[in-house]
Amino acid sequence: MTELTLKPGNATLADWRAIYRGAVPKLDDACRPKIKASAEAVARIVAKGEPVYGINTGFGKLASVRIPAEDLETLQRNIVLSHAAGVGEPMPVAIARLMMALKLASLAQGASGVRSQTIELLEAMLANDVIPVVPAQGSVGASGDLAPLSHMTAVMIGVGECFTPHGRVPAKVAFVSHGLEPVTLGAKEGLALLNGTQFSTAYALAALFEAEVLYQSALVAGALSTDAAKGSDAPFDPRIHMLRKHPGQIETADALRNLMAGSAIRESHRVGDERVQDPYCLRCQPQVMGAALTVLRQAADTLGTEANGVTDNPLIFAEDDTALSGGNFHAEPVAFAADMIALAVCEIGSLSERRIAMLVDPALSGMPAFLTPKPGLNSGFMIPQVTAAALVSENKQKAYPASVDSIPTSANQEDHVSMAAHGARRLIGMVENATAVIGIELLAAAQGCDFHQPLASSNALEAVRKLVRAEVPHLDNDRHFHPDMEKAIAMVRSGATIRAAGAVALPSISGVA
Repeated sequence: MTELTLKPGNATLADWRAIYRGAVPKLDDACRPKIKASAEAVARIVAKGEPVYGINTGFGKLASVRIPAEDLETLQRNIVLSHAAGVGEPMPVAIARLMMALKLASLAQGASGVRSQTIELLEAMLANDVIPVVPAQGSVGASGDLAPLSHMTAVMIGVGECFTPHGRVPAKVAFVSHGLEPVTLGAKEGLALLNGTQFSTAYALAALFEAEVLYQSALVAGALSTDAAKGSDAPFDPRIHMLRKHPGQIETADALRNLMAGSAIRESHRVGDERVQDPYCLRCQPQVMGAALTVLRQAADTLGTEANGVTDNPLIFAEDDTALSGGNFHAEPVAFAADMIALAVCEIGSLSERRIAMLVDPALSGMPAFLTPKPGLNSGFMIPQVTAAALVSENKQKAYPASVDSIPTSANQEDHVSMAAHGARRLIGMVENATAVIGIELLAAAQGCDFHQPLASSNALEAVRKLVRAEVPHLDNDRHFHPDMEKAIAMVRSGATIRAAGAVALPSISGVA
């Protein structure tokens, strides 16, 4: 595994992506003095004996209940066990690792009152690939992602299960086999570990990284479809987009134009083409995909900020031993970012499906019906287009904003919540749906270009078509379509489509690529 030095409060999106892809975070030693000072401040607060929320009081609606000093360790253990009340399938391991790293970076900024040994255990779990089994349902995105983070924390005290290199095992077994010791939580520590937005943020970041692959793959497939339909590259002329001034639109048009540069198919109908304008699914790619790029970048900016923030409560200020109760655990920024990603992913898939529908329609594409040489005897791409339509419709339903919903919790103490957790959790499935649509388009576009032989597309797009044809032969007569689709979807998901067109620079999301 690759080791990555994690600088709390100053990590980049590239850092978080590397951790999501498997890098092991190691805290920058510069943060150690702040961690120590914060924990010492909590000890002084406890010694004073004055009531301070979360340190020597109950939680939520029970904040008015004073807890004696001899029960403070029990208080922290109890909050973890009682709040570990999630349901559903476990988080994917890669996203759970990212959540742990986000929590590590938050605590290490020295505003949470957590001791060095507790933070070091979380760091050691990541280094040893001991990842808590965390049920993915049960958070409303305020007061923090309580249930999932409690399941994470429960493993730290020896309760629950872990995913390890040797399989799924009880936490105590995993700790013994990796030389780890469960921690006894001190004052404030349980609350600090389970309070925060790291579950929601991890899911949203993971979706953002996958959405970038989706966006770039859709540009490549869209350019190939444009050539397959003998569409025009005139709508990608930079003069058009400079007048509208949106950077995302300008960059998208540049990429599409460069992807098609040198295409003999395009040159074959540059003069004398009776069609005056292409359908919107071709002509308006810069406008739609550029807008999606802008929205994804806005989400990236929000999530990058959130990932570097401290989101538990109360916050400890060691310089004057102050504990301030606030609401940084409220995940509204993450909820808005997740909704933006959902909208962009939905539209990327929607535009792709319209291109597929255009290619299979002889009235629009000028090619054989459903892209088969013998329509009627063969159905060709008839049903893959239906599948794409079904996936797009499913994404439309999932794209409804989560952030506009709220339901009171904790006896109305927590009376407005963000719903960021499920708003972020839905995104990976949406990206998978859209990825399948792009995979289908890739097959349809390659099939369409086959009909124009011996004319070739651009070097970049021919490299993509060669990639497709290395796995999926031209469709002459109907065959079992599902394996072809699975291969194409895998090309998109892995980024192979992007790499094949690698001579052309594609826009990235805030430098993540």
